[in-house]
Amino acid sequence: MSGGLNIPSNGALDLVSLGALVHRLDPGIIPFRKATECQIHVSGGEFNVAANLADCFRLNTGIATAMADYPIGDLIAERVKAMGVKPFYKHFKHNGVNGPNMATVYSDHGHGVRPPVVFYNRSNEAAAHLKVGDFDWKEIFAGGVRWFHSGGIFAALSETTGELIIDGMKAAKMAGAIVSFDLNFREKLWNIWGGQKKAAEVVSRIVENVDVLVGNEEDLQKGLGIPGPEVAAKSALDPKTFFDMIDKVVKKHPQVKAVATTLREVHSTNRHMWGAVAWVNGKTYVSPTCELDVHDRVGGGDGYASGFFYGLLAGESPEDAVKLGWAHGALLTTFPGDTTMATVEQVRAFAKGGSARIQR
Repeated sequence: MSGGLNIPSNGALDLVSLGALVHRLDPGIIPFRKATECQIHVSGGEFNVAANLADCFRLNTGIATAMADYPIGDLIAERVKAMGVKPFYKHFKHNGVNGPNMATVYSDHGHGVRPPVVFYNRSNEAAAHLKVGDFDWKEIFAGGVRWFHSGGIFAALSETTGELIIDGMKAAKMAGAIVSFDLNFREKLWNIWGGQKKAAEVVSRIVENVDVLVGNEEDLQKGLGIPGPEVAAKSALDPKTFFDMIDKVVKKHPQVKAVATTLREVHSTNRHMWGAVAWVNGKTYVSPTCELDVHDRVGGGDGYASGFFYGLLAGESPEDAVKLGWAHGALLTTFPGDTTMATVEQVRAFAKGGSARIQR
């Protein structure tokens, strides 16, 4: 038992994620309005966690998601396979004109004083059509499942996705799994169909089923409709405001046993101070802090979540789980794309302090 979380010791699947797969077009440091070419990364907040756990941490993971049958879907499916994630697809036939589509995220890197710019095309997205009844959870969890994960981005896609998350979480609980949710509050997505009020309403119902929450102060405020902290943090690396809000979260959702987030102070687009914290069963844990030379910041938070989950799944102490998550998230920002290119050995070495730039 890691930090009082009663994690099943075995199962055919260590973790199953429920969420949308997307592809991210990345022109590097060139803004889109001047771009002539771009790289294609496969991503999705919920998928990233499953992919990182499979590829870096060598666990057995799966993704329940929508797949549109056309060449973009094929490209994404190939990358899911390459990361070693077992797919549970609900297939949608693409009509060759307007969908259903696999969502596109456009995101340049920014540089120095210029921040990255992110925007979407989620028009007629296949994943937004997902609804209760699209997945046979009994069959998916048949061999045993240890952990089930979803997130706020998927919850924001439509009227039906939040209900599907709750359905999956209830089935996962019945199967004995730990349930986690990354609040990942995205204002733009919620604004289309209900705004912050709707977000808090949907997310609060989801969180009733959750053991482990991932999210920063803003996520907790806007996603859960919890009033902001009275005391402002001295710096972005000061966990005080985050810990102050935990009491409010646990009062509202007493079954939550862990809350985790990253701490990031952005000096420039390519230079961040990086830390991480978690509250597990009434105790607080804070990572070391390090200076990051950022290549691509997208996916750093998912990198932390996956390393933290891995630590707990591997039976490490909560303190070591936080360090593993922090180390993996830090390494993730040094690679292109949203998913990991690190090995578990590199993560463990860095978590132990294998860097000249670490500050105790």
